[in-house]
Amino acid sequence: MNVKLPPLSRAVCGVFISGLLLAGCQDELNQIDGFTYPAFVEASNPKTLSTAPNGTTIYNGGYGSSIAPSLNDPSVFYLLTDRGPNAAGVQANSIIFGKADFTPQIGKFRIVGDQIVLEETILLKNASGQLLTGLPNPVGQGNTGEIAIDLNGKTISPDPDGIDSEGLVLMPDGSFWISDEYGPHLVHVDPAGKTIERVNPFGTGTGGRIIPKVFARRRPNRGMEGLTITPDGKTLVGLMQSPLYNPSSAAVTNSTVLRILTFEIATGATKQYVYLMEDPGLTGCSEIAAITNTTFLTLERDGDYGGNPAKPAKFKRVYKFDLAGATDISDSFNGDGGKLYNGMTVDQLKDKAGLTAAGIVPVSKTLVFDLITDISPVYPHDKAEGIALIGRNRLAISNDDDFGVLDDGKNGFTTKLLPATGQVDKNRIYFVTLKSALR
Repeated sequence: MNVKLPPLSRAVCGVFISGLLLAGCQDELNQIDGFTYPAFVEASNPKTLSTAPNGTTIYNGGYGSSIAPSLNDPSVFYLLTDRGPNAAGVQANSIIFGKADFTPQIGKFRIVGDQIVLEETILLKNASGQLLTGLPNPVGQGNTGEIAIDLNGKTISPDPDGIDSEGLVLMPDGSFWISDEYGPHLVHVDPAGKTIERVNPFGTGTGGRIIPKVFARRRPNRGMEGLTITPDGKTLVGLMQSPLYNPSSAAVTNSTVLRILTFEIATGATKQYVYLMEDPGLTGCSEIAAITNTTFLTLERDGDYGGNPAKPAKFKRVYKFDLAGATDISDSFNGDGGKLYNGMTVDQLKDKAGLTAAGIVPVSKTLVFDLITDISPVYPHDKAEGIALIGRNRLAISNDDDFGVLDDGKNGFTTKLLPATGQVDKNRIYFVTLKSALR
């Protein structure tokens, strides 16, 4: 690599394996390949997406559910939206979609000064090239029990191709793998966003491949929140946000058991492991990022705002975990509830004591970074949802800004203001340099 380093700086250069960047050229002046990262960057002037009946502006933001660095340009990042702006409706289980025809999408952003500028929008499409929606799936195909309605109160039919996109992986050929909260589905799209393959527990996707049936018991809106790929480019690794409702919601009360899924891209072979959350009251894990073929980072958090005088955030942490030595809990029979231990599902075992009694070893984990205590003056967001490892010791952390709106508790929308700043929430990427290298 031909990188010009400033005087007196020491560089550590990495390599590409299978086309994936393991580490760039990094020096002590907060640079990768000669590019200097600021403390954070913020989205520049998001436009209006739609307007709620009460006049609330819904912004064309919504990116940050996941983040994927460019494989060849340190100033470029790809950010993912979820299903679109939504709020609770009057009817039980009804969800108001702030823009019923919203298409989940990937944004290509470039860092310019202290901003991230949207350069390209990649709209997600089905295998026929039709635009996807963020609407719930039909029964038997990933249904969440939600009833979708538009801003006028009209019921919207379920969409078998609907996706609530949450995890993002950029491949060397420019294609993407995406995970979602509905099915959960694993969706492979080409560089233009058109579906190549759709994999789920129901066998209704393209390609004929499936993931284990037990994942269909995900908690609604707490599906496969994070997705990454091993550095050898062979295996997707997904992490569920919350414990499965397996066999039911009541049966897993206070459970801290999250399932990890590994999916070999070439063969479709899968394995499962257990990750234990620190506390059952947390929102769960929002993202996963690979370090090596067996070690990963995860973002574990609550749902509160940093710097909120009324109810400040207390838990937003990055952990490193290792699959080595953990028990593969795969069910060779692929039953609806997965492998049972003494007649109980893994999710019912709830904690380390329950796992130990059943002979299950969860993944080991160690604390890497605390957003609450280690970001100054304050990390103001509620939803830290994307994380990427750049080089050897730098994290890029993105937030979901919810399109600048919140559920107002009155069956509509209100502006999402950050308590710490009084400003409308926008997409940001924070750049954090760790004290110790991770690889």
